[in-house]
Formats: sequence, structure tokens, C-alpha cells
Amino acid sequence: MKRIAIIRIRGRVKVKKEIEDTMRLLRLFNKHSCVVVSSTESVVGMIKKIKDYVTWGEINEETFKNLLEKRGKLAGKQKFSEAYLKEKTKLNLNDFVKEFFEFKKELKDIPGLKLFFKLCSPRKGFEKKGIKVPFSLGGVLGYRKEKINDLIMRML
Repeated sequence: MKRIAIIRIRGRVKVKKEIEDTMRLLRLFNKHSCVVVSSTESVVGMIKKIKDYVTWGEINEETFKNLLEKRGKLAGKQKFSEAYLKEKTKLNLNDFVKEFFEFKKELKDIPGLKLFFKLCSPRKGFEKKGIKVPFSLGGVLGYRKEKINDLIMRML
């Protein structure tokens, strides 16, 4: 089992209700929002349903750490900090990330942390063919294995 990052690429206009509901269950409310989940059978089924609106792949520890540091938000529009993490879980950021990838900890173990990350548009833009074409054909959508880390780093 691995950790998967899912990024919503396309907006809300003309999206079927069934697909919108699936996105809401995954906490992908807006364009350029990102969630990190474990690759369970039910999550993989949800991804298959919304594959024409999102891109996903296996996230690595370094990218996840940067995502938490730069884009982690607490309830009440406060920024997430390592001091807050230490106060609530008694772990520093590196230890938490390591335990997260060993499936000993989850994001919901940090009280008050929002379980999704809002990202910017990627620097130097998306891939050449645009946001309606699969990644395998030169677009953005769909499964991109390890290359998801490059995209997230450009969107931070």
C-alpha cells in the first residue's frame, strides 16, 4: 500500500452530480486542491470514477513534508507550524512524516488540521496539450506515477 496524492485539475462547471459527490467525499472541493490518501480499494474505485477531472500519483516523503510546511492550514485560517505539531503530537515534522508513510499516523491525528491543501497554478503551466487530455497523451489528467511530485513542487 502506498500514499497517493490526488489533485483536482478541472473546475465545477458542467460536472455530473455523481462525480461532484465523489470529489466531495475525497475533499476535493475546488480547482487545484490536493489530498493525500492511502491507496485502498475504495479510494482506487473513487479515483476511477473521477479520472477525467483529476491527476494522481505516488507522493514521496520530501514532497509531502514541503506540502505540509507550505500549504498546511488549521481551522480558522491559521498557518500550520512545526511548533503546533510538536505541541499536539509530541513529534517533530520529520518524525511525523516518517510515521505517516509507515501508516502509523494519519493527517487526522493532528487536531484542527484541514485534510486538504490548496495549491496555486503550476509555474510554467501545465503540460502542452492542456487540461482535457490524459497525461499519457501529453495532457494533464490521469495517473502520472512519480511525476506527481514534480507537479506538486511547481504548484507550492
